[in-house]
Amino acid sequence: MKILLTGSNGQLGHDFKKIFDRKNIEYIATDHKELNITNDEDLNRFFQENEGITHVINCAAYNDVDKAETDKKVWLLNAEAPKKLAEFSKKIGAIFVTYTTDFVFDGEKNSPYMEDDKTNGVSEYGKSKAQGEKDVLEAYDRSFVIRTSWVFGIANNNFNKQVINWSKSRNELNIVDDQMSVPTYSMDLAEFSWKLIQTEKFGLCHITNDGIASKYDQAKYVLEKIGWKGTLGRAKTADFNLPAKRPAYSKLDSSKVEKLLGEKIPTWQSGIDRFLEEMKENGEL
Repeated sequence: MKILLTGSNGQLGHDFKKIFDRKNIEYIATDHKELNITNDEDLNRFFQENEGITHVINCAAYNDVDKAETDKKVWLLNAEAPKKLAEFSKKIGAIFVTYTTDFVFDGEKNSPYMEDDKTNGVSEYGKSKAQGEKDVLEAYDRSFVIRTSWVFGIANNNFNKQVINWSKSRNELNIVDDQMSVPTYSMDLAEFSWKLIQTEKFGLCHITNDGIASKYDQAKYVLEKIGWKGTLGRAKTADFNLPAKRPAYSKLDSSKVEKLLGEKIPTWQSGIDRFLEEMKENGEL
């Protein structure tokens, strides 16, 4: 077994490296400096120089939702690159894995989204991700396309870290309560993805932590855990006049993967607890 891991410096890539190190699995960790996944020549050269790859796990993505409204690079990274990687994986007979988002949905539904629900992204980010899903599944039948939501982990910035940083300099915070989904701990996402990959039950799957929360609920939980003494107020998405539209409700149903693995995914609260422990161990809290 030999794994190519792209986007290896991000939250999910970081946690995959931890898992592979623990299990003594051989992997090649790349980021955009080592491999430009949007460039055919780079990819050709890389796959010629690195033989015997059995799995390609793509953790690279364009995640700046607001900037994506005007930056065409979002389509290169979220739609074209995954398709190219799927095609290269097919050529060498490797299993392909890529990640997508709850933002492929418009948020008009009031019950958890299933894998076969119709996508209808309301932002360039959401639309680019939906296109990537479709193209990968059409390009190669030994692909996993894994949808997740509101990812947080020890590597890179995320909503939990932002809230903690804000709390250090402010006595009052206002957080939106009209966006509902599931905060997902990147280590749980990596662990359950790896278990799913072993099944070789290819296709589209949802993996998020268990439960549901608004951004307000998530912030409240984090702030209580770190003992912040300030005042937390409620806000609405419209108050912030952001360039990109967000789905109001985008909880994903992960029961397909749980049934397949015979295992429940931990709650988002448990994910945050372990994330905060990790921050403490790293001297970040």
